[in-house]
Amino acid sequence: MLTFAAAVFFLIITPGPGVLSTAGVGAGYGVGPGLRYVGGLFVGNFLVGLAVVSGLAAIALAVPGIREVLLFASGAYLLYLAARIAFAGAKVAFISRSSAPGLWGGVTLQIINPKAYAVNTALFTGFAFLPEAAIVEVVVKLVILNLIWIPIHLGWLWAGVSLHRLNLAPRTQRIINIGMALSMLMVVGLAVWAAR
Repeated sequence: MLTFAAAVFFLIITPGPGVLSTAGVGAGYGVGPGLRYVGGLFVGNFLVGLAVVSGLAAIALAVPGIREVLLFASGAYLLYLAARIAFAGAKVAFISRSSAPGLWGGVTLQIINPKAYAVNTALFTGFAFLPEAAIVEVVVKLVILNLIWIPIHLGWLWAGVSLHRLNLAPRTQRIINIGMALSMLMVVGLAVWAAR
């Protein structure tokens, strides 16, 4: 169970569309809209988890082209986001939109996010610790997953809100932007590599 919890922590905390966009919403729109967005991500991740556990995701992803469409949509979004971050200059700018994405934006992102499917598949199909009670194991995994998922996403939201409040030097802001863009490019690279 501890191995499972460690896997959850490291799989969720790594940069991906969910946590990076959470920081972006926090930086751009503040706590209230950020909490609504995180709520959407939570609902979306729960739906992805249910799809994985029920086998629906396996059936859908077995249809030729679906996996590639999700990978392309997510990869294109990550490249777009990385470019916006890298070329933001001396302004910390995870995302820039006229209005906050809100609850539905979070749900939608998780549904097209291949990382959400990969993480949930790895967590629910691996790390068996109650093989004789599969349903109990799934419920325990859901509880552990959410006990780690929620604070990590709230932490990323807090980081975004905190960056918004800081008056950082332009050089520091550029370094943050470049680091975030490189992280996003690494995620795209890993996704492409894993797809092969």
